[in-house]
Amino acid sequence: MENEPLLMIPGPVPIPQSVRSAMMRQAINHRGPEFSAAYAEIVRTLKPLFGTENELYVISGSGTAGMEAAVANFGRDRRIVSLVNGKFGSRFAEIAGRYGSATVLESTWGTPLDLAGLEAHLAEGAEVITMVHNETSAGIKNPAPAVGALARKYDALFIMDGITSIGGDLVEADRWGVDVAVVGSQKCLAAPAGLAAVSISDRAWERIAETRPYYLDLAAYRKSGKKDLMETPYTPAVPLFLALREACRLIEEEGIEQRIARHRRMADAVRAAAAAWGVDLFPELDEVHAYSNTATAMKIPAGMTDKDLRGTVKKMGIEIAGGQDHLKGKIFRIGTMGAVGAPEILATLAAVQHALRKHGFDAGDGVEAAAGVLE
Repeated sequence: MENEPLLMIPGPVPIPQSVRSAMMRQAINHRGPEFSAAYAEIVRTLKPLFGTENELYVISGSGTAGMEAAVANFGRDRRIVSLVNGKFGSRFAEIAGRYGSATVLESTWGTPLDLAGLEAHLAEGAEVITMVHNETSAGIKNPAPAVGALARKYDALFIMDGITSIGGDLVEADRWGVDVAVVGSQKCLAAPAGLAAVSISDRAWERIAETRPYYLDLAAYRKSGKKDLMETPYTPAVPLFLALREACRLIEEEGIEQRIARHRRMADAVRAAAAAWGVDLFPELDEVHAYSNTATAMKIPAGMTDKDLRGTVKKMGIEIAGGQDHLKGKIFRIGTMGAVGAPEILATLAAVQHALRKHGFDAGDGVEAAAGVLE
């Protein structure tokens, strides 16, 4: 809408009007049939996005609540290996350290994970793996199939943060051997922030911890979810559930394959623009890692500041993301997730191109390059 900033960051993302409108109604009984039907519809729609036939439950809390629920229920007092090559892998490792005996296998942000180190720890008896599938802080997609294969080889549980990939990129949790997967509502699902969905395999249920948190007790969610009227164990954020149900309706209307293709095309367009500008992408890849299809990370050209680049873009009503922690001032990131398409991508790239040229960088025509991908 007019005068609203265009959010082209790795979440939250622009929310469709019908999703906003779904929240603007009188309260309903969260122990009644209307809420139960909405919850069931959400679960039915999300399972194919996860690529799972496992049980799936929705928590009133952000994606981080889902991460903590996964570790607190299935990693407590166990030997955990946390794979890290970005901000959110570090967060997962920190959570793991609160509940289990955590070993952190940290790679430089934006570089490949240490899979050889992972196998060595699994051979020595590690029981649980945590990994971020799509590390938006560095623009790199990590090899979930390879990690899942190692988890199965050594009979370890695989807990995967799919917060910024589920709903926007291919995720096949069951095929990849993911035991617990998590998504957040405000990313590729294009719903308001504040909900997390968690899928749990039969293997994980067999190993659930005896001592569990109260609010994030997934066994309690399982018990309430199996009632005649599907419920949550505690009072849910009802307006957010109704918004997510509408977001799920829009996802089904678009089609999962088409949605994934759209996200990939947008990311391809941004990468094409970067190549035409002469701006370097940040991640360093190998044969099993890939560029993120929901957030592209690029290096800020020498001689230019974060304020020069993102500040200029923001003056035009568009917000893009900067680097986090030690990457502040070194990279910038453009989100390509949720309810956006060619108009938003081209407007964002035009603004970035203007900022690059305004501050002395001899950028080629990235907008034209991106248009060729999007047409």
